[in-house]
Amino acid sequence: MTGRYRSIDLNNCRDKCRSMRRHSFLECSFLRLFVFCFFFTVQIKTIADNDTIRRYNYFYLEAIRQQQLGNHAAAFDLLSHARELCPNAAEVYFQLSSYYVDLKNDSMARASFEKAAQLSPDNAIYQERLGQFYITQKEFEKAIASYEQLYQRNHNRLDVLQILLRMYNIQNDYQQMISTLDRMETLEGSSEQITLAKMQVYEQQGEQDKVLKELTSLVEKHPNELNYRVMLGNWLLQNDKEELALKEFKAVLKEEPDHEAALTSMIDYYHTIHKDKDAENILTRLLLNKKTSSDTKLTLIRQSIIENKEDSVKIFGLFDKALSLPQEDTGILSLKAAYMDLRKMPADSINLIYEQILDIEPDNAQACFQLIRNTWDKKDFDKVINLCAQAQQYNPDEMAFYYFQGLAHVQKDQDDEALETLRKGVSQINKESDPDIVSDFYAIMGDILHKKKLYKESYEAYDSCLQWKPDNIACLNNYAYYLSLEEKDLNKAEQMSFKTIKAEPENSTFLDTYAWILFIQKRYEEAKIYIEQAIKYDDDLSNVVDEHVGDIYYMTGETEKAIEYWNKSLNEGNLSETLKKKIKLRKYIKE
Repeated sequence: MTGRYRSIDLNNCRDKCRSMRRHSFLECSFLRLFVFCFFFTVQIKTIADNDTIRRYNYFYLEAIRQQQLGNHAAAFDLLSHARELCPNAAEVYFQLSSYYVDLKNDSMARASFEKAAQLSPDNAIYQERLGQFYITQKEFEKAIASYEQLYQRNHNRLDVLQILLRMYNIQNDYQQMISTLDRMETLEGSSEQITLAKMQVYEQQGEQDKVLKELTSLVEKHPNELNYRVMLGNWLLQNDKEELALKEFKAVLKEEPDHEAALTSMIDYYHTIHKDKDAENILTRLLLNKKTSSDTKLTLIRQSIIENKEDSVKIFGLFDKALSLPQEDTGILSLKAAYMDLRKMPADSINLIYEQILDIEPDNAQACFQLIRNTWDKKDFDKVINLCAQAQQYNPDEMAFYYFQGLAHVQKDQDDEALETLRKGVSQINKESDPDIVSDFYAIMGDILHKKKLYKESYEAYDSCLQWKPDNIACLNNYAYYLSLEEKDLNKAEQMSFKTIKAEPENSTFLDTYAWILFIQKRYEEAKIYIEQAIKYDDDLSNVVDEHVGDIYYMTGETEKAIEYWNKSLNEGNLSETLKKKIKLRKYIKE
């Protein structure tokens, strides 16, 4: 709901008081610097002999040249020497001050800024940089003095007054804030911004009569600006002057019956005097009016959601009214989808809203992503694939759509299609890409390539995955396991696998991988420790893991346990001929 009286934040005044720019003076053109130097060279003739002046000019101008070449260390040394030759030359202190700021030598920077301003009090650049420095040090009283001096020398500096206004606000000096606003008004003339700023100051002081006076004056000066009358009405309503507020609102609506601000303020008015039914009527009127902006309708519905947290029937009624008209944008539909999700409505009904959003804005990536997510939960992978393909047309650089399409192909055992989609997604990688997503792309590609027996390409994909995310646990496990099957790079495999069990010490799959690598390395007793941990955390292991358990038990001298697990693996569907030989011969046989 719109506020009854919207005060203006003084921080919104244009902030000229930015942090000091490093070497801002150095950024001037060389010609400007030369003229600047010549001007001050004339000044110092009165305070040094000709030989000293000549030497000073050489060192100072050479320092400026070195600055232009980017040789700042040399420039600093030359400026320091120039200062020794002519300790009363303001410009050399000013130049040195920037270097002291870079060196974070605040005391020397302060002394240099102050010396430059002292030696050349009429130089507006020096005074302003000194004021800026004080602001960076949070010495606002000194900064105020510098900027007041600037203003006294040039009463046309609106930017200086704006900075003074902010600093007086920081100091809670309301009297000086009003004085500064008066000066701004003298310079610029009366304006809404200045009046609102004055009103805020008076509000902070608790001087309600002056607030009303300023607001009334604003209305009188701008009789055709109806929003000012609404503002006056809001202030009156906020200050318990309901009848006077109603008078203002009615006056506005007489001239403009569909005035949104006046109508929303009338809702506030009726709530204030406990006529909620009348407030609802106006709310309905606004929602059903095609002239009411989408932003206003959204604001009204959001406020109603806050005020009626448990009355979802009422809220859905408001949505129905607002959506009964053709929609030019998707704001209200998006809010309804979010509200339905909050109320845990069925996914199918929420999906219908997302589909409506996409009919209006087919490039709405967020709506499409939510629709894909809900469709994925239903395992409708064909629809996921179609949705992702459509989304890629409007958002070709959004990797998430390639990711989910690739995964959907994987779920359908369509490895070639999955690989093609993932490669398209990888082509969209840039420096802004999410490392987690990019890493997963390569991990999935590595799994598919290994399944297709393209081992070299598979390991390259895994390496790319780990470059983007070194702790991609799933990739580390699979990479390590596949290396162990080939009995290659076993030290690398062990290191990768060890990372996985450190990250998830109760993950039976990871424990089995690590145990198997130790087995291949003939570290049988160690392998037994980890495979028994795998059994401990999951006694319903796959038939492959059960065969590994049997192999490890055999090599640690526990033949009966080995045969028990080999038989268990066979009964669970492991049809390996090697396994059958192990059981028959009651011994471990390497494939």
